[in-house]
Amino acid sequence: METPALLVEGLTKTYTPGARPAVDGLSFTMPRGETWGLLGGNGAGKSTTIAMLLGLLVPSSGRVLALGHDMATDRFAALARMNFSSPYIALPHRLTVRENLRVYGHLYGVPEMERRIADLVAEFDLGDFADRPAGQLSAGQKTRVALAKALINTPALLLLDEPTASLDPDTGDWVRSALERYRAETGAAILLASHNMAEVERLCANVLMLKGGRVVDEGSPAALLAKYGRDDLEEVFLDIARGRERAEAL
Repeated sequence: METPALLVEGLTKTYTPGARPAVDGLSFTMPRGETWGLLGGNGAGKSTTIAMLLGLLVPSSGRVLALGHDMATDRFAALARMNFSSPYIALPHRLTVRENLRVYGHLYGVPEMERRIADLVAEFDLGDFADRPAGQLSAGQKTRVALAKALINTPALLLLDEPTASLDPDTGDWVRSALERYRAETGAAILLASHNMAEVERLCANVLMLKGGRVVDEGSPAALLAKYGRDDLEEVFLDIARGRERAEAL
């Protein structure tokens, strides 16, 4: 059996002793080659979960295996084959777009790096501002550059936080198509944290619904719509976020 992209067992994070955990006993197995959604309201535990999956935050208990590597003992082997993108984390402002991509290419030891950068500049339509300092870009341009950076090492596991934030509908649709194409061509697994429910319905084979640091429901978008008797995933999200019982939703 193929090693899963992510194997998460009993993952828990408590910031203050005696306080309620930010993430509470999270467990799931995510296969390779699929896009999964990680959904929940503010404070549901999404950011803490992603930080632990990346090895940036030490869990209070539980474990994470990323691409078969234990993030507690062998995270650097996994990180070489992973990447992350969030429009809320700024790239160095004084470096140009091309220079930023070059820095990250060196960090990951990307072979034929200049060719890889040229491919990403073309794919994400960065040519008009590739030699402009990152600090001078619009929010939408920064988002596209962050996604290009996240693909610099052709990751087998990609973690995305609001990947189309600040993008106009046309560019957002184009980015979603690029992500679908990347997954199909490489067999990569993508974990997507998003508040764009239409995006999740389009991209995700499975959805983890978080509330209070726990998975309170899981399933494909179609299965969740059927279970809650709703027309779209946003209504399901509201049912869960507002604590409505499934029977009331139906």
